[in-house]
Amino acid sequence: MSEEGDLRFGPIGGNALHVCVDLQRLFAEETDWKTPWAERVLPNARRIVEAHPERTLFTRFVPARHPGEGQGTWRRYYERWSSMTLDELGEDMVELVPSLAAFVPPALVFDKAVYSPWMEPAFDEMLRSSGTDTLIVTGGETDVCVLGTVLGGVDRGYRMILVTDALCSSSDDAHDAQIEVYRRRYGQQVETIATENLLKQWT
Repeated sequence: MSEEGDLRFGPIGGNALHVCVDLQRLFAEETDWKTPWAERVLPNARRIVEAHPERTLFTRFVPARHPGEGQGTWRRYYERWSSMTLDELGEDMVELVPSLAAFVPPALVFDKAVYSPWMEPAFDEMLRSSGTDTLIVTGGETDVCVLGTVLGGVDRGYRMILVTDALCSSSDDAHDAQIEVYRRRYGQQVETIATENLLKQWT
């Protein structure tokens, strides 16, 4: 089923949660990690948050504090991206973009130090305890932190719904290729939809 049609597996139930991935100042503003698409998709993500703030959870990527900090390849990563460590960047850049931060609370925030929030057991425990069975995913980047979020959800049996016009990447080619992977290779576990249709179907 195309993203313009109905969701392949029927209506969205009452236990759905919108997970908005890493729409933070460090990716939206003039930094070495700026994602140009963020500004384009932000209005769509905000519409979904505004419709269901009490059913929204924001993840935030929190970089290492010092250059070269981290385990294994993360140490090399932060040597390469020393400008994006907390000491260099400033902790305020970890904050959500202001237009989304305004919804906290009732929306929740979950911090993570790597691409996938599932590396923190508390993430799955929080979702299970609230009865969540469906995750509606927006944010960035499609081929990095969104990918980690989606695959972790698939592995744990959550229904995964991706809002394609509310996802962003720094790479057009990687974004397009990853969307095709989601559609072609995860057809039984990942559904795609556009913002307008999601808002009509998530009531």
